[in-house]
Amino acid sequence: MGFSLPSIKYPPARPDEGYWNPVTSTINWCEEDYYATIYSAEIVNTLTNLLFIALGIKGIRNCLKYGHDSIFIISFCGYLLVGSGSFAFHSTLKYPMQLLDELSMIYTATIMCYATFSYSQSRLVRQFLGAGLLSLAIFITLYYHYLQDPEFHQNAFALLLIVIMARSTYVMEVNIRPSLKEKYGTKSRTGVDSGSVSAAECLENGNRDRAILKNMWMMVTLGLAIFLGGFGIWNLDNHYCSKIRSWRHQVGLPWGIILEGHGWWHLMTGVGAYYYIVWAVWLRHCLNERQDEFVLNWPSVFSLPEVISLEDSKKKGHKWTNGYSNGNARANGKTHANGNGNGNGNGNGNGYGHGTREDRKSV
Repeated sequence: MGFSLPSIKYPPARPDEGYWNPVTSTINWCEEDYYATIYSAEIVNTLTNLLFIALGIKGIRNCLKYGHDSIFIISFCGYLLVGSGSFAFHSTLKYPMQLLDELSMIYTATIMCYATFSYSQSRLVRQFLGAGLLSLAIFITLYYHYLQDPEFHQNAFALLLIVIMARSTYVMEVNIRPSLKEKYGTKSRTGVDSGSVSAAECLENGNRDRAILKNMWMMVTLGLAIFLGGFGIWNLDNHYCSKIRSWRHQVGLPWGIILEGHGWWHLMTGVGAYYYIVWAVWLRHCLNERQDEFVLNWPSVFSLPEVISLEDSKKKGHKWTNGYSNGNARANGKTHANGNGNGNGNGNGNGYGHGTREDRKSV
């Protein structure tokens, strides 16, 4: 007699008894409808969106606390809307909630596209960019409502993500990597040119920036791997649904929950998207040459990253900062003994407020 884990038999699906019945969405997923409760059509697909909601709130609070650019508050609000819309959609399987779920993904992607392309641009360029992306979002909304074809939405979303990632990684490389920064990078706004910095200071700053890039690439790689892993599991769920459903019934509850592929898509894309937004926040501070005022707080790959002030990092007793010692960074011959200087001797006093240097922002 083989070993088997204790389990509960799967209750039968009750689509006709569901509180939100009938289904009006154009798509349905592999999780059986209303088997756990009549008040939620797909209970696992619904509850896994709580991760989006929790991380969205965490991101908004972090942006407000440390004064990150307002475009990232809007981005985290969009991220939060994605989770809330998906929660509502999978609970009800109603077409309006489906649109809220899917279109909020498009809108959040266009917001991040704006954040990526608007950096260091003039007000006029930012206005044209914003108008263009708004027009694109409206077009996708109307055309998707007309087609009602999920593949169109998925392709549009994937294309936006590819464009955003390509542009972001290019900007990161040419503006932070020492070998490319001098030739291709955006001109410094600190008033310090490379000729006025000693060889020792250039070497020190170069080591700092290479360490930052190493952490950034690790975050990009891990976040993308998690995101694509979730996408792969979701596709397996779509293609082998009947087989996976039979396996769920064989193993019973709660073990069958592990085989809910769309739920894993929510969890993994939620983490992957959160990684990207935090990476974008950290990249913006590095582009604004504030690497010695903020810290990428990411102790291990098993923790969630966040960008905090150097001051708070020291209060928490972190022994590492950005993969390099911020306290040893120098600019214009000034040592940032307290980590709060802005690179030209004008400290902002709090480590994360708005100093005397004007940062290049999108909003």
